[in-house]
Amino acid sequence: MAKKRKRKYSRGAGNEVEKEMRRYKRGTAKSGKGGRGGKVKSRKQAIAIGLSKARKKGSRVPRKKK
Repeated sequence: MAKKRKRKYSRGAGNEVEKEMRRYKRGTAKSGKGGRGGKVKSRKQAIAIGLSKARKKGSRVPRKKK
């Protein structure tokens, strides 16, 4: 029997990215500490912010590439 594959990103992380993408689409997503960095201009940036927030909450997210 085939082994069940473990998820790379937890459900919580997916939800966090989803929320951030919604904010990005509405134009309310902000970057930087406390949103002082200005508007998020790209999808990649929005995804990165979502994953970062998920990491802080303790969701399972792979480590950042250096």
